[in-house]
Amino acid sequence: MFSNKTNILQLVSLMLQYGIRHVVLSPGSRNAPLIHTFTQHPGFTCYTVVDERSAAFFALGLSQKLQQPVAACCTSGTALLNYGPAIAEAYYQEIPLLVISADRPEAWIGQADGQTIPQNGTFAAIAKKSVQLPEPANATDEWYCNRLINEALIQLTANGNGPVHINVPLSEPLYQFITPGLPEARKITFHTAKQQVETESFQSIWNTSSKRMIVVGQLPPNNGLDVILSSLLSKGDAVLLAEQIGNVHLPQQIANFDLVLASLSEEESNSFAPDLLITLGGHLTSKRLKQLLRKHKPQHHWDIRPDGNVKDTFQTITDLLPADAADFLQQLAKEITPQEDKENNFSGLWQNKSTVVDLEVARFMKEAPFSDLTVVNAFIQRLPQQSTLHLSSSAPIRYAQISKLNPTVSVLSNRGTNGIDGSMSTAVGYAAANKGLTFLLIGDLSFFYDINALWNKQISKNLRILLVNNGGGNMFHLINGPQQSEAMEGYIACHHNESAKDRVLAFGLHYLSATNFDELDRCLPYFCNPNEDYPMVLEVFSHTETNAYVFSRLFEALKHQ
Repeated sequence: MFSNKTNILQLVSLMLQYGIRHVVLSPGSRNAPLIHTFTQHPGFTCYTVVDERSAAFFALGLSQKLQQPVAACCTSGTALLNYGPAIAEAYYQEIPLLVISADRPEAWIGQADGQTIPQNGTFAAIAKKSVQLPEPANATDEWYCNRLINEALIQLTANGNGPVHINVPLSEPLYQFITPGLPEARKITFHTAKQQVETESFQSIWNTSSKRMIVVGQLPPNNGLDVILSSLLSKGDAVLLAEQIGNVHLPQQIANFDLVLASLSEEESNSFAPDLLITLGGHLTSKRLKQLLRKHKPQHHWDIRPDGNVKDTFQTITDLLPADAADFLQQLAKEITPQEDKENNFSGLWQNKSTVVDLEVARFMKEAPFSDLTVVNAFIQRLPQQSTLHLSSSAPIRYAQISKLNPTVSVLSNRGTNGIDGSMSTAVGYAAANKGLTFLLIGDLSFFYDINALWNKQISKNLRILLVNNGGGNMFHLINGPQQSEAMEGYIACHHNESAKDRVLAFGLHYLSATNFDELDRCLPYFCNPNEDYPMVLEVFSHTETNAYVFSRLFEALKHQ
């Protein structure tokens, strides 16, 4: 039996019709009718996470893995506000996160009633759609309720993915579970019209450009672009730049381009800038690439963006293409006449420098002392094939980008807003739906901030967390500026002497630790073994001064190679 609330019945019926089958629930009374109805229907897989902030990131991780919308449902009041960071991340990472909040009736908002705040439109600036459902009392109300739900659910995936908020006012009594079945709610089917971009003018520009560059931003794993990009690269000399979070894997691509740029002199940099730039995907980590392209502007910049929104990261867009990247690039590759480009060797310039940088990094790693950089490098070399790697923001993603990665490894990171607050919860959510190994590389502040991620009934036995504990915000020791402040250690980097051991064991995970290469070499084979069926945390302790020294020495070495 289900709740007798008409707005809930309409919502649940339509969610099933839209294929939304995974729901993350946080406990509460006002949302109890929603919880009851979701858990009593066999079509839903339900998860329970008490901390709403963690729950929303958990749902985000599920959606990353499943590549489909996932719902998070909470009670009224400040519970909803805790969803904010994950909604922002979903908005900028373009993940279809459905937020469902129970609420008091509208008449009681602002009337000093318990657990009551203005919830309607709370996240309007960072949600594709926000609606508040009525509590239907007649046929017109029910039609209106149905229409609003359809509008919201359509926007989860229409013209690009993103989060949607549905606020559900519920009057007492709440606990009347007397409805035997769901209604056959009307579904409005949204039909996407593919954007066709005429490629004739673009072919001409491609043919007359001598320094072509394709930059791939963050994309989900298994994005299907490898074959298409390979076909395009075969039609003429071009450079392909992609970070690990781009999840493209081609022999020609320059994955270490940030290190290449770091090795260049001011005089050399102009030679490495394109006259034709093609961009696709989401965020990039490399600040050096942004600086290069903002300073040495290409004559043409085509930005391929399905939603058609202007995101002028490099301040250079000349053409905005509201199309699917795969469709446009495939059509372009099909219609371009192959060119030998004997006089153009832009890709050769990049490839040669990339090879030199790779050799220097390999030499440096062999000689460098135990530090965050060498620990991360050793860990990445050990990653099993077909595993998944989540990268926390700040130092971890930058360390990881320096190391060569097995092309079968999928990489994810919360780079929509680059926050440290939900990386672990996201990885835990991803792992809950992932049959293979899910690794998370995370720093100590991110780990302790998101410690409630481990207070979770759904911790997968295939979860592996490498915690790099350097006693504070190590990133602030790697960049220029923070050291000038007397507040550096105590407030900016937040120096501490904490260990995760007791917390990890309290949550029932297996704990390992290392303080030197010998201990790390003993731990990593066990930690990376897919046959071990325990969730694990490997805590590696390092020294801030050594980390900063090693990091700076690497970039000095690159400048002088």
